[in-house]
Amino acid sequence: MPKVLVLAPYPLPEPQMALRRAQVDAAKVAAGMTFEFRGAKVAPVNYVSAHDNLLADIGMFEAGMHADDEGFDAVCIDTVSDAGVSALRSVLDIPVVGPGRAAMLHALTWGDRFGILTMWRQWKPLYTKVMRDAGISHACASIRSIDVDPDSQNLLTGKYDEVVAKLIDAGRHAVEDDGADVLMLGSTTMHQAHADVAAALPVPLINPGPLAYKLIEAALALGLRQSRVAHPKPRVDKRAVFAAMMAAAEKSDP
Repeated sequence: MPKVLVLAPYPLPEPQMALRRAQVDAAKVAAGMTFEFRGAKVAPVNYVSAHDNLLADIGMFEAGMHADDEGFDAVCIDTVSDAGVSALRSVLDIPVVGPGRAAMLHALTWGDRFGILTMWRQWKPLYTKVMRDAGISHACASIRSIDVDPDSQNLLTGKYDEVVAKLIDAGRHAVEDDGADVLMLGSTTMHQAHADVAAALPVPLINPGPLAYKLIEAALALGLRQSRVAHPKPRVDKRAVFAAMMAAAEKSDP
């Protein structure tokens, strides 16, 4: 049965990784399909600058760059930033899916303009980059932040009720004031709130992580993967350099 590697953007201990793994239950994938979660060895503290994005790309790429040789059938990125997706697609012959672009494009299946509900306004550049790369900036009605500091390790633990109430309020404003007809959560770290927030809103609310898992399931069933024209392989494969860089970074990272 298919085995999928899910790359978390931080080196997480098991209790925190379990919070992310709960997304698989929400996806309700086919019986027998397995998911292995792995954290990047080195990562930024958060994703708020070009410096952070570069480090995230390198960390995520290194974590998954040998996924096909390890026997995985697909790779999924557990961050809406889609860190490392393009680089991994250039070296892997198995499907690689990022939840950011997937959620935005899928939103346009069910409506004409989508809105993004996020925890933190500092994440806005992540969304604008994904939209710009996909050429769909015009279809975004708004990005609404609830201004609650994100916790990449413990997710919504200890602040669930506050986050849900604020997301519902932001979602209603996105629909009524901004003209969004589909909404998406702006981070896989917000996945725990999906069911309660979706039930209170008048439009579809996309949960990016579970959507990405279902898309991988469909891609594997249909024999689909990234285009080699859009994602050509490197002429000289230097994955060994990335491994050496990461080994050195692990020793020096405070």
